Amino acid sequence: MKNNNKISLKNIVPIFIGVFCIYYSFKNISFSDFKQYFAKINYLWVLAGIILGALSHISRSYRWKFLIEPLGFKLGFINSILTVFSAYLINYTVPRAGDIARGTMISKYENIPLEKSLGTIVAERAIDVLSILIIILAGLIIEFNKISIKLTSFVKNIDFSNLLWGLFILSIIFSIIFLVLRKFKFFKKINVFLNGLAAGITVIFKMKKRNAFIIHSIFIWLMYILMFYVTSRAFTELYEVTFFQMMISFTLAALSIMFSNGGIGIYPLAVEESLGWYGVEPTIGLAFGWVMWLSQTMMVVIFGGLSLFILPFFNRNKIA
Repeated sequence: MKNNNKISLKNIVPIFIGVFCIYYSFKNISFSDFKQYFAKINYLWVLAGIILGALSHISRSYRWKFLIEPLGFKLGFINSILTVFSAYLINYTVPRAGDIARGTMISKYENIPLEKSLGTIVAERAIDVLSILIIILAGLIIEFNKISIKLTSFVKNIDFSNLLWGLFILSIIFSIIFLVLRKFKFFKKINVFLNGLAAGITVIFKMKKRNAFIIHSIFIWLMYILMFYVTSRAFTELYEVTFFQMMISFTLAALSIMFSNGGIGIYPLAVEESLGWYGVEPTIGLAFGWVMWLSQTMMVVIFGGLSLFILPFFNRNKIA
């Protein structure tokens, strides 16, 4: 019964977050002003962004073999591509469910033990976290002057007496959350994640083709950032936003995806809020966020759906 409750919460909470974010983002925005941008943007830039996003997924599929090979197994490139795209589609049902499905599918079709395939995916995700942190750090350094000015202005307007009361109330709330989460073995999960992060970092130094792995990792995240930046060129109103400002907006939007199914609702809101730091109007930022989310979702639905359909036929001779 407890397990069923956990599963239902994992399904319901991300959906609730997504729906709430959609409501919140459109609360103070005119829908007629919002939808006009979909009629006037240059969709060639959107198409270019989709291609860049697909290239990043293909590179991720190829990079996976560098994690598998040290374990003594060979990974077929076609199966890797098909399972990666399938996993992205499955993530739209339950966040990160695609990773488990990906490990299960590759275990079935490539005869790689499940615990080993899942271990490489944990290592891959740990490396992704490290990559995002590096990108955020680079963006903060490059944009330090503008960010520091905004922070200084923000601090000047703070009422510190209210802030102290707020911190006190938050400490009580977090204490309650702490006590509740202990029952769900929350800290054990954190420990597992940190161990996975450490394993993901150390595995790079153990692999034979380390340089190729690093090059593919750089390529993957460069394609992600370019996907975001190139798609923004579809909006003439965003021409004044620099590449590095878009990079910061991308990282915040990318981090938001883990909180709802495929980032629905929360991804466009994160884009709007982050671009707002640079003076972009909320309606424009939100429209761009939805164009980004819809275009990449369309790509995942098409390629992911085809991959799920093709996988059994491609591997029909491997299944006993």
